Amino acid sequence: MIKRLPLLILLISSALLHAQILTKNSPQAALTNKNLTKENNALNFIAMGDWGRNGADHQKQVAKQMGITAAEVKANFIISTGDNFYPSGVISAQDPSFKYSFEDIYTDFSLQWDWYPVLGNHDYKSNPDAQVDYSKISRRWKMPARYYTRKFPINGDPNSRVLFVFIDTNPLIPEFYNNAEYGPNVKGQDTTTQKRWLAKTLADTDPSIKWKIVVGHHPIYTGGSRTEAYDTKAVRNSLKSTLEKYGVDVYLTGHEHSMQYIKPAGKTHYFISGSASEKTPVKLIADAEMVASEYGFMLFSLSYNQLRVQAINDQGEVIYNTLIKK
Repeated sequence: MIKRLPLLILLISSALLHAQILTKNSPQAALTNKNLTKENNALNFIAMGDWGRNGADHQKQVAKQMGITAAEVKANFIISTGDNFYPSGVISAQDPSFKYSFEDIYTDFSLQWDWYPVLGNHDYKSNPDAQVDYSKISRRWKMPARYYTRKFPINGDPNSRVLFVFIDTNPLIPEFYNNAEYGPNVKGQDTTTQKRWLAKTLADTDPSIKWKIVVGHHPIYTGGSRTEAYDTKAVRNSLKSTLEKYGVDVYLTGHEHSMQYIKPAGKTHYFISGSASEKTPVKLIADAEMVASEYGFMLFSLSYNQLRVQAINDQGEVIYNTLIKK
């Protein structure tokens, strides 16, 4: 009996770590229905982040489930919330990491459509513009600049569209400017220009825009380890008022290696999808609807007047499913 005790403790610890899915209404429980919900006539896209590890730490398992899900719903595109290449980004558009962490991992046909990435802090350790340059080589890697915007029709309807704004949160963090690794690549960035561009983009009066979604790397709220960290506070101070002023529906990020949905007062819904290849502990903070320490990604299904978001783990189980109505 004594010899089996360490194994028993290990199994219990493993089970507890796997089960860290905390929801507002049920502090330690996942959904009983773990099947995917398909939405007809919707714009479907996958959001994933913090992934480039040459296939290690469940990256391949998550990629497999991404392919299955994308095929099932005919996903229109994939969004990466940053930290695309660990540990220190890439040095050029010919860096082998593009092959070993991206091309060789996300091989399913359903994942061969457009990818829209943003830059994370790890991407800033080498050459962030190399990821911009890779857009000229890869058919599916679509990063025309460090920040950019796109509009997509819902179900092919040009009168009902979603405005996506992809931003670079790294230069918004003052502490990065004196950092030996991040500093060289943030010092040349004009944060005032980006913030003016963001405001102008979000102020678009196009009547076809039904949803506004901003994608960045650093969260404004988090139930992970960075709840009141310097980077979280900096981005919150820099962006929150702008998101509120222009009625942004969703702020989608990574950085925390977990999946989270946080809804404070106001219009904006905050989602974190940063566990496509590592998971870290979470806690249920105020205004959190769900926090999960699980490997995985999120599926967003947008229609004219509703948004369904499903968190899916590396086993293909839907661990959280929520419906947001306009």
